[in-house]
Amino acid sequence: MGKNVSAKLNQGISPQQFIDGMTKNQDQFRSIYESFEWPNKEDRKFFESLNGREDLRCLILAADWCGDVVRNLPVVFHALAVSGVKTEVLIMEQHLDTMDEFLTMGGRSIPVVIFAGADGVVRGQWGPRTKHVQEPMIAFKLGNPDREASDYQQNLTAAREEIMRRYGEGEGTAYQTDIVSELRQLLTTI
Repeated sequence: MGKNVSAKLNQGISPQQFIDGMTKNQDQFRSIYESFEWPNKEDRKFFESLNGREDLRCLILAADWCGDVVRNLPVVFHALAVSGVKTEVLIMEQHLDTMDEFLTMGGRSIPVVIFAGADGVVRGQWGPRTKHVQEPMIAFKLGNPDREASDYQQNLTAAREEIMRRYGEGEGTAYQTDIVSELRQLLTTI
């Protein structure tokens, strides 16, 4: 049986409430949010075409202390705002039961964007990063299973540095185009 988040529908806060309630990283979040530009007209039209989809809901696991949330959610919020898809944010620490159903390679990584039907049945998910940005962490976790290894921390630092480099590629906004593209691909299938 697939995952079901029906018990969490209508338990979150709106994207605007999330932004307004941020106690960490709010200025950086707002800066990214306010500078967002659609990669192309076709992507925006696709998300606008979702208006009226009463069968679709979105829950987002997030926390304001997380750098990936600060970089990625402004783009996700823009895409979902024009889509009309009912969107709620679940603060990770307040919804650990849900977080633990959506682990990334066994770890609590956010944001997690969950698309479900009105009945709560999960139809797809995205996050915590684009595939391109996430690749170094996947390689690190696969190649470093022993947390006690002498080079574990050094390798983790190198993976994190590569992630930051990838976030900064292409004038620092290429990853935003990838977010829009990956969300569009996912939503096309549900």
